[in-house]
Amino acid sequence: MESINNIDLKELKKVKLELTRFMMSYKFALDELNTKIDILKQEFHYIHDYNPIEHVKSRLKTPESIIKKIYRKGYELSIPSIKENIKDIAGIRITCSFISDIYKLSDMLQNQKDIKLISYKDYIKNPKPNGYQSLHLILEIPVFMSDREENVYVEVQIRTIAMDFWASLEHKIYYKYNKDVPQKLLQELKEAADSVTKLDKKMENIHEEIKRYKEITNEDENLDEILINNEKLALPYDFLVSLLNT
Repeated sequence: MESINNIDLKELKKVKLELTRFMMSYKFALDELNTKIDILKQEFHYIHDYNPIEHVKSRLKTPESIIKKIYRKGYELSIPSIKENIKDIAGIRITCSFISDIYKLSDMLQNQKDIKLISYKDYIKNPKPNGYQSLHLILEIPVFMSDREENVYVEVQIRTIAMDFWASLEHKIYYKYNKDVPQKLLQELKEAADSVTKLDKKMENIHEEIKRYKEITNEDENLDEILINNEKLALPYDFLVSLLNT
C-alpha cells in the first residue's frame, strides 16, 4: 500500500468527497422511492379500504461491503464500475399482505413516469430450488443534485409476510451453519417453503371472499362525506351529482 506521505492529501479529499456524493445519491434515491411507496400505500388505502403493505425496510450497502463484492465479482475498482455493476447498493424490501398485492404494487411502481425498470425476476411463479420466493425488481431512479442529475439503481424485493418469515429463517440457518447446512435441514426448509405457498394461496382465497362480501354489502356506503388523513370532510350531494354529469 502506498505510504500516506506519498499521497496528495488534497486529491485524497477530492476522492473522498466524490465518494460521499456517490453514496448520498443512493440515499436520496431510497428517500424518493420510500416517498413514492408511502403515497401509493395511502392512495390504495383510501380507494380500496385496506392497506396492502405491512412493512417497508430500506438499507444502504456500506463501502466495505461494496468493495468486497467488487473483488468477489472481479470488477474494476472505480466509481463508474461500481455504478454499472453493483445494482443493489440501495435496497428496499416491501412486505405485503397477499400475493396479488405484490403484483399490484409492482405495476404501480413501474407505472411511475420517472422510474425505469431495469430487471424483473419473479421467484414467486418460479421459486429458487431451495424454495425461496420473492419478486425482485431493479429500478432506475433520477436523483437531482445541486449540479447534476444522477440515475441511480435501487433493488426492490416484494414478498408476503409468510415468504419474508421463511427467508429470515433460511438466512439465520445458513449463518449458523456457515453455509454448510445439513441435507435433512435443507429438506425441511424446502417443505416449509411448500407450506408457505399453500398458506399464501389459502389466505388469498379468504381475501377474495371478503372482497366479494364487501362489494355486496357496500351499497349503503355513506356518500355525503369523504375521509382524508383520518378527517371526515363533508361532501355536498349537489356537488357529487354535478361531477357525475361532467
